[in-house]
Order: sequence, then structure tokens, then C-alpha cells
Amino acid sequence: MRTLYIDTEFTQLSAERRLISLALVAADGAEFYVELSDGWEQADCSDFVVEVVLPQLDLATHGRPRAEARAALHAFLAGLGAVEVVGDALAWDWPLLLDLLGAPGLPGNVLGCRQVDDPLAVLPPEEVPHHALLDARLLRDLCEGGGD
Repeated sequence: MRTLYIDTEFTQLSAERRLISLALVAADGAEFYVELSDGWEQADCSDFVVEVVLPQLDLATHGRPRAEARAALHAFLAGLGAVEVVGDALAWDWPLLLDLLGAPGLPGNVLGCRQVDDPLAVLPPEEVPHHALLDARLLRDLCEGGGD
């Protein structure tokens, strides 16, 4: 079974959060990354997100409307065989993944999720990029023992 490491960026730390970007990375290098071009507005974002997260986005390269992102995410997941999603903040990330997947829900090959203690906590705060893809790669590297 393959392990996918998840990270997301979203508008604010509240129940009203909206997904901005989502990344899934595997130990073997398979990656899915998307920045949503709809479904959120800058006015929805906390000051932290406006100052730290939004400047790192490249919507011209990675941006997709939710419907297109949903289809691409389903295709990515369905093509992997049996997978487990692992994260350090599943209370935040897992519901956003499920929301993006929409009514079809998880493909049958996604066997569940597993929370890990926050391995990023060992890093100085300035070394955590707060970019979904970079953070998911860091999480993978720290969990798999392949960090620099």
C-alpha cells in the first residue's frame, strides 16, 4: 500500500475555512498539487494567509477551478492502487480533501487516513514554508527519514 502525505492551505483557522491549495505526495515521487482559482476570496483570508500564503501562489501555473481540480484529484487517486493518506493536521486537511472530492467521495482504493505527530514542529518556524506542496514534501521527508 502506498502512503500519500497531505497538506492544505486555507483561508483561516475556523470552521468557515475555504480551501486554497492542496498537495498529496508519495515517497516514490508521485505528486498532486492544485491551487483553486474559485471558491475563496482574499476577503475570506486571515492576515497570516494574506501575508504568508497568498504571495506564494502561482495561479497561472497551478490554478484550476474547483470542478476541474475535483476531476484531476479523482483521476490522480484512482491511478495509484491502494493508498493511505497521512497528515499532521488531519482535523483541518481531511475535511477539505473530502469537500474537494465532492459527492462521488473517496475512490475505493483510498483505504483511509492516519494522523502522525507533527514532525514539522522540530523545525524552526521560519523553515516551514506554509505552501501546501512544499509542506507535504517536508512531511514526507521527515516521516520517511529522507530529509536533508
